[in-house]
Amino acid sequence: MKAPEQTSRLTNDYALDPRDLARLREKARFIRLETIRLIEIAKVGHYSSVFSAAEIFAALYYDVMSLKKGEPGWPSRDRFLMGKGHAAVGLFPILEEYGFISKETLDGYTRLGNPLGDHPDMRKVPGIDFSSGSIGHALSAGAGMAWGGRFAKEKFTTFVMTGDGEMQEGQVWEAALFAAAHKLSRLVAIVDRNGWQLDGRVDDVIGIEPLEEKWRSFGWETHVVDGHDLNALVPLLRRLKADETRERPACVIAQTIKGKGVDHMETEPGWHLGYLVPSDAERAIAEIMAREI
Repeated sequence: MKAPEQTSRLTNDYALDPRDLARLREKARFIRLETIRLIEIAKVGHYSSVFSAAEIFAALYYDVMSLKKGEPGWPSRDRFLMGKGHAAVGLFPILEEYGFISKETLDGYTRLGNPLGDHPDMRKVPGIDFSSGSIGHALSAGAGMAWGGRFAKEKFTTFVMTGDGEMQEGQVWEAALFAAAHKLSRLVAIVDRNGWQLDGRVDDVIGIEPLEEKWRSFGWETHVVDGHDLNALVPLLRRLKADETRERPACVIAQTIKGKGVDHMETEPGWHLGYLVPSDAERAIAEIMAREI
């Protein structure tokens, strides 16, 4: 099952039909709105890091990935690992919709004794495949899962979403070499290329370009896509998942805008971590509701 509501309808060229496009846009909006609601409980959080990835979350969980509602441990499920674990607040509402966690658990986000924190914990939260937040480790773990799936004769796909600042970590490139050497064709890395990290612009801290050429030179099939354009993003991810002929891992460089959906977050890097007071939250909600991204 591709999503709680329905399965995807794949055309021969993997194009997104208008009904699915409308549904996925609403899911991306839902992710942004729930992020605001949950951070109001915690009184601090990573709005803009979720907002840059909202369409990626929506594409994966509500269309591309094979998952079963209410069965987070299904052995044949697709795996998802998130290097930028600080964006977990945008993932938790999806897990609740899948029945992996309860509504009561979701609504108790970050409260004492609640398993949901600022970063995901696979030991405590059903549906989380990897405890992340220490940047640079997720691709290594994802490569291990993809390799293990081969030995188990399982055909699941492992998706790993990383931040672009994460490309500064040497372990990422060790994992990239490993995955290419072992031809892990069921491994897909998605780089959320929003241009910012905690300390400023990614390319001012440590430049990572030419990113596309780097991934390709490490032996990966590499694609660049607008990470907010579902009409481009979803067909690409559908094709990468369905391709039985590819002998290499694949990397998708998703060009995104940090804080996408709220104007002042799109232009102010300080929103990597922050808090919207209720009046500002109301304005942000109104803007998200009014905009078609």
